[in-house]
Amino acid sequence: MAKEITQKSDNIIEVMPTGLRPGNTALDQNPAAIYLASLRSSGRMTMQGSLNTVAQMLTQGQHDLFSMPWGQLRYQHTMALRSQLQERYSPATTNKILSAVRRVLQEAWRLGQMPSEEYHRAVDLKNVRGSRLPTGRAIKGQEVKELLRVCRDDPRPLGRRDLALLALLYASGLRRSEIVALDLADYDLAENSVRVRAGKGSKERIVYLAKGVDKPLLEWLEVRGDDPGPLFCPVSWKGKLLARRLTDQSVAYLLSQRAKEAGVKAVSPHDFRRTFISNLLDAGADISTVQQLAGHADVNTTARYDRRGAEAKKRAAGLISLPEETG
Repeated sequence: MAKEITQKSDNIIEVMPTGLRPGNTALDQNPAAIYLASLRSSGRMTMQGSLNTVAQMLTQGQHDLFSMPWGQLRYQHTMALRSQLQERYSPATTNKILSAVRRVLQEAWRLGQMPSEEYHRAVDLKNVRGSRLPTGRAIKGQEVKELLRVCRDDPRPLGRRDLALLALLYASGLRRSEIVALDLADYDLAENSVRVRAGKGSKERIVYLAKGVDKPLLEWLEVRGDDPGPLFCPVSWKGKLLARRLTDQSVAYLLSQRAKEAGVKAVSPHDFRRTFISNLLDAGADISTVQQLAGHADVNTTARYDRRGAEAKKRAAGLISLPEETG
């Protein structure tokens, strides 16, 4: 592959490939397509966007992820990519994208599109170190009350559904993709729990719910009926229930609308997850138990969701005191 490597004034290496041969567009021979096919649908769109960005960065917009000749990449190209990603994104995002690139190059090697020695050199990249302040926030108790109130004051079937859905978000810490994937059969009233079948990594788990969530759920089920299928479904403005599953985007949309009605600060579905984890930790729950309820593979991920803030730190610091001097 013809290429030109230049040194920029800010000491960042820029690799400018020239004369790239288009990659194989047949999906069964495309390393990126094969990698994406191995992902769950909930993560596929995000990584597809990331790999498109990578392809455009490396080729100055000449290629997308499907036409990108991944097998032609070499160590100097992936190192330059690492530098550019580090400038643009947080360490966590950079490392996630680099991990995806490594997987794509592994598929290129498996397909015989990349020599073994060049493959191992190209993926020999250290992760970026560092951290940033966590995004998102914990939702205040009064905000939760206001969100639930506007749903409760809505007499339509839409109000019953949104009340149950928001109560379940708060009481379970489920991801929005997990919420919409729940079926009626996954809710166990006797145990006050839900079976999560669409967790990350195809891992099933049982999540026990906070007290009080059974009431709004039962009110919604009176409207929904007992037909098998999705636990939550779309509801038309005329109150007609539609026989299909909610989408991830619809959960975010209904939450933004209810936040406006309640007059509370914008809140995301994932903020409910952060709040669930923070509340459990604040109540003294063991972090390993919280990890299992949240469906995290690594306890360090659970710790990063903690949004208890300064007050929790003050209480922790107050648990110890300076020893008194003895005369």
